[in-house]
Amino acid sequence: MQLPVLVGPLTKLRPLRDDDWVALHRAASDPHIWANHFEPDRYKESAFRRFFDGALVNGALVIEDRATKAVIGSSRYYDLSSDSSEVKIGYTFLARPYWGGQYNSEVKHLMLEHIFDHVKTVTFDVAQSNRRSISAMRRLGAQQRDGEFTKVWNGQTHPYYVFEITREDYENRGA
Repeated sequence: MQLPVLVGPLTKLRPLRDDDWVALHRAASDPHIWANHFEPDRYKESAFRRFFDGALVNGALVIEDRATKAVIGSSRYYDLSSDSSEVKIGYTFLARPYWGGQYNSEVKHLMLEHIFDHVKTVTFDVAQSNRRSISAMRRLGAQQRDGEFTKVWNGQTHPYYVFEITREDYENRGA
């Protein structure tokens, strides 16, 4: 899948490049961003380097603040399944000054509007301990899938929820 450039009133999303390292690491270098994450030391250069290199290989989108042109975070599509017409959105983070407002919502809406031209369902894996992301999923209108899910990260098992939103539900929201 070719990565898009997506533009909203507040943000611009574009494919991540090698030369985004310094700016993206600067945005990610706050320990509070990663406090609820399976890898809470991701703010450190060595841990973030692994994240960044994986993002380059797996096709991440960098998030820019349109007003300042500053890099403020990233997100990505991953685990595309043509058979089930499904993809995941995740690995999203924003610098803390962009929390609690409209930025995350705009990013998710831009990504959903783009990807629903290609798939029927989008899922989001959210750690059960990540209350901020769980609230964001509910505000987005995503529904929690039934079942118990775990991931092994750094040798430890972590429980998480799977949220989903279908093209049909997304198009009919607020109707």
